[in-house]
Amino acid sequence: MNITHVVENLNRGGLERVVIDLIAVQQAAGHRCQVVCLFERGALAAELDAHGVPVIACGKRSGFDLAAVRRMRAAIRAHGTEVLNTHNSMAHYYAAIATLGLRLRRINTRHSMGVSAHHRRRDWLYRASMLGTDAVIAVSRASCEAALAQHLVPADKAVAIPNGIPIGAFRPRSAEARQRLAESLGLPADVALLGTVGRLHPAKDHALLLRAFAQLVAGHPHTALIVVGDGALRADLEREAQSLGIAGRVRFLGDRGDVKALLCAFDLFVLSSRTEGYSIALVEACAAGLPIVATAVGGNPEIVRDGRNGRIVPPGDADALVAAIAGLLEDVPRRESMGEAARAWALANGSVEAMAERYEAVYRGARLPDAASASR
Repeated sequence: MNITHVVENLNRGGLERVVIDLIAVQQAAGHRCQVVCLFERGALAAELDAHGVPVIACGKRSGFDLAAVRRMRAAIRAHGTEVLNTHNSMAHYYAAIATLGLRLRRINTRHSMGVSAHHRRRDWLYRASMLGTDAVIAVSRASCEAALAQHLVPADKAVAIPNGIPIGAFRPRSAEARQRLAESLGLPADVALLGTVGRLHPAKDHALLLRAFAQLVAGHPHTALIVVGDGALRADLEREAQSLGIAGRVRFLGDRGDVKALLCAFDLFVLSSRTEGYSIALVEACAAGLPIVATAVGGNPEIVRDGRNGRIVPPGDADALVAAIAGLLEDVPRRESMGEAARAWALANGSVEAMAERYEAVYRGARLPDAASASR
């Protein structure tokens, strides 16, 4: 098949990582893929360039941009697109406009949980675009149920397909990797490393994590927090760490291309998000055999089974976050068994190959009523 993926851009993030990994499997299966970016190409576009996958930027400007629509339509037609897979709302309704009158199969993937009070116009346009949409893939059962409850997607067009990753590229965590990372960051070799990966955005609630860590170190002084990711909030979060008196124990590593190597050096993975669709960071943490503490939002409880491969806590609750982390730091055998369970879950449920197989079935018009059960 000739497949066009439409995204806002290919800057570093979970959605973008899923698209790139999915394309790798699709190309290997003999499909011909391209990516059309509504805005700029983005930092990850070079990965696709290296594999001969075209990445076209439409350069959308503020407001409705007819020129960007024309560029998108030209790229989709020139590719001979048979399947159009858009990612999230704005990319979808722009692509729906750009492909009016074209004969192709339109699939949208929803990577988030749904409506927002700040995006009513976006949600109205997305609902309107459903008329010409063949299927909508939600990346978790929770996000699928939310889209149906919010009347964003017709029930007969919705299916849940959990995100997957290239499991084989992730090494299990090791004491040697932890020691090397600690020493490279100027930390004691025997320090316990708590890690988190994600853009520095309010939705990830790093401020809550910093407050919880400030409480935690009072009873666990041989602990450090490693924050991987970048964003507009970095300066604010660094100041917050200073004001909490934990700046010496927190390392902000910024945007990194070696996340796989970093994960296997952590002792524990923490995700403090206020909202998630289906977190690639959590799936990657599982692949690295990390015990996890995560908030009970979106698809997180579909990945982290409380008491089995980690702990689930309420969002916004610093005390619960501290208690869960402390409990695992103090119980090494339990931490080890949870890490083993996390790796086993990832091997059974988190592969990009399984995800791509389900995507292709939807591309070809099949219904997947049991697809959501893959993450159970």
